[in-house]
Amino acid sequence: MVRKSFLSYNKTIWGPLELVEKLYPEAEEIGASVRDLPGLKTPLGRARAWLRLALMQKKMADYLRCLIIQRDLLSEFYEYHALMMEEEGAVIVGLLVGLNVIDANLCVKGEDLDSQVGVIDFSMYLKNEEDIGNKERNVQIAAILDQKNYVEELNRQLLAIAKNNIIKLQEENHQLRSENKLILMKTQQHLEVTKVDVETELQTYKHSRQGLDEMYNEARRQLRDESQLRQDVENELAVQVSMKHEIELAMKLLEKDIHEKQDTLIGLRQQLEEVKAINIEMYQKLQGSEDGLKEKNEIIARLEEKTNKITAAMRQLEQSDNDLLTQTRTIAMSLVKCASSDSQDQYKLVKDISF
Repeated sequence: MVRKSFLSYNKTIWGPLELVEKLYPEAEEIGASVRDLPGLKTPLGRARAWLRLALMQKKMADYLRCLIIQRDLLSEFYEYHALMMEEEGAVIVGLLVGLNVIDANLCVKGEDLDSQVGVIDFSMYLKNEEDIGNKERNVQIAAILDQKNYVEELNRQLLAIAKNNIIKLQEENHQLRSENKLILMKTQQHLEVTKVDVETELQTYKHSRQGLDEMYNEARRQLRDESQLRQDVENELAVQVSMKHEIELAMKLLEKDIHEKQDTLIGLRQQLEEVKAINIEMYQKLQGSEDGLKEKNEIIARLEEKTNKITAAMRQLEQSDNDLLTQTRTIAMSLVKCASSDSQDQYKLVKDISF
């Protein structure tokens, strides 16, 4: 019959510990180290090595905590009434947190972790009535007591040496504390001096920054004024260019109108010459024929009326021509003032129109 323990039947403690690797990824390193250790043949030995490594890492409470909350997985290794399946298991894991304050340095390699830990037998130190007359046993006990006294004396000497070392260490600690206080005082003095220098440099920086801010604001204001002035000049230039184009267009239209009126004036002059020639011819015919005098007089009157109309039209055209020339001169002078950078050909055209 298999004896029951806090573990289930045919199970070892290595089973749940090995399960920790799947629940806590940081435990994989411990599991791999345990499996790589030489000389471990039993699950109990691997479990002991695992616990020692977890204790040195100060992670035993964390590893067991992530294991105990998975009760469905623990049911494969523990019976339902086992301690790890009850609420007390969580309490025990919580108490294991106190082990983190211990800096453990346990030996893992070269230890026989597979076998049972030896038990010290103190029965030989106990006396009974039957052993009083046994000289041989008394001799053995005397030898053991001598060894015990030797060990105690050796321990006392070692303890005295340890006390002396502790005193020396305390003196060295006191000296180091004194030196530390001196260094701390010097450091504080240096920090105070540095603090004063930093405050002075900070004040200088603030004054310099204030001056730089004023210079920056002044430069920014000048830049804004220059930009506004440039914008105004560009706008004025655009207006002048537009006026220039309008004046050029007006000059072209005036020039075209002048040419048309000049052609009209030439045509009217030709008509006047023709009328004069007709008048002369009619006058000659009038002198040669007195019979048609009345008719010729009427014709002459009509011709004179026509001549007067043509003359008035010519005068009106001349007056209009003069007005156009005056307007052209005015526009040309405005063009000269507004656009001083015109080309030589345009200036010649203005000059021809003006005169």
